[in-house]
Amino acid sequence: MLSIDPSKNTVRENYKFLIGSIIPRPIAFVTTKSEDGIMNGAPFSYFNIVSADPPLISLSIQRSKGKQKDTARNIMEVKEFVVHIVDKHNVEKVNQTAASLHPDQSEIEFADLTIVESEKISVPGVQEAQIRFECKLEQIVELGRKDSPSCDLIIGQIVHFHIEEEIYENGRIDPIGLAAVSRLAGNDYAKIGEIFTIERPK
Repeated sequence: MLSIDPSKNTVRENYKFLIGSIIPRPIAFVTTKSEDGIMNGAPFSYFNIVSADPPLISLSIQRSKGKQKDTARNIMEVKEFVVHIVDKHNVEKVNQTAASLHPDQSEIEFADLTIVESEKISVPGVQEAQIRFECKLEQIVELGRKDSPSCDLIIGQIVHFHIEEEIYENGRIDPIGLAAVSRLAGNDYAKIGEIFTIERPK
């Protein structure tokens, strides 16, 4: 077995090791709005659950050459955002939003996604997702070197759930119906494969 010291690797080498090892990763498609009202949408696979009480989720948004991404900056300014679960039906359009556009350009329009108003926050979501979470900013933490942060860790509290009725029954979500896709490394994604059950020990 290889033994590797990450401090002796380049950032790129550590990145490739991490994204190739920690798989599959769920994908959040996040919509935000700038203070000027420009809609932004972008996918992130550094995404997970933090807590159920209250319902909290996390996004880790990497900076580019120390510069904050539009999503993180918008969340910091407006303190609201919408997280959508990426599935096999919307992944092609979501992938289009990863294009590098100018801050005054909307990825939502670029990818031909359909805007839908939220119930409890000012930031809209998109209609193409079967599940979306309206979120308010709980906390944002700059991580990395003190003099040069490399990422923004965002904790958001879900204030409203939207779920397609067809995939929701008796308080449970049908994983096959949701058809969520996950991120691997490079340009690779994965669908839900074989599902198996193991009972937890008592």
